[in-house]
Amino acid sequence: MTTLAGGTDTLTRDALTVLQPGFAGTTAPDWLLRRLGEGLASVGLFGRNVASPGQLAALTAQLRAERADVLVAVDEEGGDVTRLEVRTGSSFPGNHALGAVDDVALTREVARELGRRLAACGVNFDWAPVADVNSDPANPVIGVRSFGADPDLAARHTAAYVTGLQSAGVAACTKHFPGHGDTAVDSHLAMPRIDVPAEVLDSRDLVPFRAAVAAGTRAVMSAHILVPALDPDRPATLSRRILTDLLRGELGYDGLIVTDGMEMRAIAAAYGIERGSVLAVAAGADAICVGGGLDDDETVRRLRDALVSAVRSGELPEERLADAAERVRRLARWTAQAAPGAAAPDANGSAAGASPDDIGLVAARRALTVTRSGPYEPPASALYVAAFTPVANIAVGDETPWGVAAELPRLLPGTVTGSFTGADAGPVALTAAGDRRIVAVVRDEHRHPWMTAALDALLAARPDTIVVEMGIPEAPPRGALHIATHGAARVCGRAAAEIVAGVRRP
Repeated sequence: MTTLAGGTDTLTRDALTVLQPGFAGTTAPDWLLRRLGEGLASVGLFGRNVASPGQLAALTAQLRAERADVLVAVDEEGGDVTRLEVRTGSSFPGNHALGAVDDVALTREVARELGRRLAACGVNFDWAPVADVNSDPANPVIGVRSFGADPDLAARHTAAYVTGLQSAGVAACTKHFPGHGDTAVDSHLAMPRIDVPAEVLDSRDLVPFRAAVAAGTRAVMSAHILVPALDPDRPATLSRRILTDLLRGELGYDGLIVTDGMEMRAIAAAYGIERGSVLAVAAGADAICVGGGLDDDETVRRLRDALVSAVRSGELPEERLADAAERVRRLARWTAQAAPGAAAPDANGSAAGASPDDIGLVAARRALTVTRSGPYEPPASALYVAAFTPVANIAVGDETPWGVAAELPRLLPGTVTGSFTGADAGPVALTAAGDRRIVAVVRDEHRHPWMTAALDALLAARPDTIVVEMGIPEAPPRGALHIATHGAARVCGRAAAEIVAGVRRP
């Protein structure tokens, strides 16, 4: 091992280089700019950092004025998980809608256009796509973020998404390795455990990741999950068997490995973020994502010092930290070379010269599944929208609007919306609706017994109720008209509203 004498500056810079911190606000704070000068190479953006495309472009320019090759990452999946359009809902359907269409050329084009918009705002690293096979319908955190429950379908669309995104000069980060689909636990809140044989993992969960590696994904994100068949002692993010032996060795992956957020309770509660970060780098991770909840300079200092101390104590080989830092720099070089000449975003969020064909809306329309109980006559008057609203998972957040409330009043003036939850949601919604026809909007009805009871009450009293399912359409379709959108993006709501209002035929 190289002696540390006289190498403190290099060591400290390497420790900063492997961090991907977040920050508060829509401009870069002084501490972040200072850290970029000291060696920090990546910054993670979240919804709190985005007010408009123009503001985001100014922010990324501010970062690059301090460090030209900085990696600017964002959690932009399209669909339910959007940061570019956190306050309006996404212009692109998410993975499950794309999987429902099952047109890989469409998926590639959607990802390319999303990547083009990111690049136009100065973002060059996207924590997407989700490659998890959603094999457990009760999954509370993946759901419509997955292309579906079929490994081969998920694989071909993961590869198409990676290709499309990277064709726009934005590095794809395929997640969450080795697969977060077969769990009913959210790793933001606790440690999920997947108890299946290695053969099942190989033929199911790993299939999309092999496809992503073959497609050239520039990054892979680890999952905070315990998979005893692969490592009975350590979760994937902290497991050398999973990150180094399996991902690098067996799958032949040579790109960047980044952790999921280290402040998530699956890691933070059991190990703490400092200890967890040291173990993650030792296991083979190259970049430490933190900042979804912890977003200050003190967090950066704590993690930097923990890595430096681990090298000095001999717990973390200096060569491993140096290798991780070099992989971050290598990705930065790729983004600099791959970036196309991106036009500046206009006031509407699209780069100048964008195609008039709205590929996101086209995809959302194609993704609809419509079931009728009989002939459907579009309403001639205003409706009442009853939105049965579950608690949003942390990945999605509660800032982003969903449903059809933004679209139906434009098509049917006078339409109003009420939001309902809990055991009395159905009767309360009926009272609020009065004599107006009801559109019931649900999200993963099959996971929420109170939601099923609410629909029971509505349909018993008002059989002409229209049902719009904006999650996984696992429950049997019912209602005079049932529309499954396969996701809650803004364009999915618009596509459903067009059917309800009769603008497009069901």
